[in-house]
Amino acid sequence: MVSGRTDIVAFYTEWFMKRYREGFIDVRNPFNPKLVSRINFSNVDLILFCTKNPIPIIKYLKEITIPILFHVTLTPYKKDIEPNVIDKSKIIEGIKEVSKIIGIDNLYIRYDPIFISPKYSLEYHKKAFDKMCQLLDGYVKHIIVSFLDDYKNVRKNKNILNYQELKESDYQEIGTSFSKIASVHGMTVQTCFEEKNLVEYGFIKGECLSKELAYKLTGKVFKKWKARGCSCIEMVDVGVYNSCSHFCKYCYANYDEEKVKNNRLKHNPNSSLLIGELEYDDVIKERI
Repeated sequence: MVSGRTDIVAFYTEWFMKRYREGFIDVRNPFNPKLVSRINFSNVDLILFCTKNPIPIIKYLKEITIPILFHVTLTPYKKDIEPNVIDKSKIIEGIKEVSKIIGIDNLYIRYDPIFISPKYSLEYHKKAFDKMCQLLDGYVKHIIVSFLDDYKNVRKNKNILNYQELKESDYQEIGTSFSKIASVHGMTVQTCFEEKNLVEYGFIKGECLSKELAYKLTGKVFKKWKARGCSCIEMVDVGVYNSCSHFCKYCYANYDEEKVKNNRLKHNPNSSLLIGELEYDDVIKERI
């Protein structure tokens, strides 16, 4: 996965492509920093790119010979919530280009996360979702929705987010309206690893990366991701927490802006690690 911990595509594409050309990436264990996993691209069956801005990597996609799946997060929030995300119209154009290159079936949009506030009301979301589907009609078939979770960063930014607890009637309205809108544009809408999957309101049941989709892309059968307790297949994340400069107020992976700034200063485009350098006492183990 490139990456659920940070937006490598938006901020570190040049580094990633250098690693791809050299054949391997090193990743520190976030819970045991002296342990480094070495991932050789010859052992990689599929690359899942997760990003809010696909534009930097578009010109390199045809160079990558490993099967690719894209998850592009596209939400209707403004600079108070997503201060450094680029203009959404540019993201839309980038999504269209990705679709043309890798194919409509290999591209998912994440409308993620949904929260309701006086500024971002239920009606606001319905209009934004409808506009998004209109603009991406013919380029996207799959949309994944999730809801705001009680992360450390969410609690820290509670006054900025100003979110309200969702009621069952809110879930019902989101489910029925979103599924109807998506259907009009030939799209499916689903959740993944959510307590409320909204199937009863029209969503389909699905995962972010199911074993069926992985088999279709790779011809291989993979295990479920037991560490997460969901039905997605097991993946390896090559990112680093607190290294994304989007500074989204709801983010689970980047919750300390000073750490993000410090980590970005430690980034060396020529290092095998995303942040920092290998040290003499690191234990490097190849991960297959």
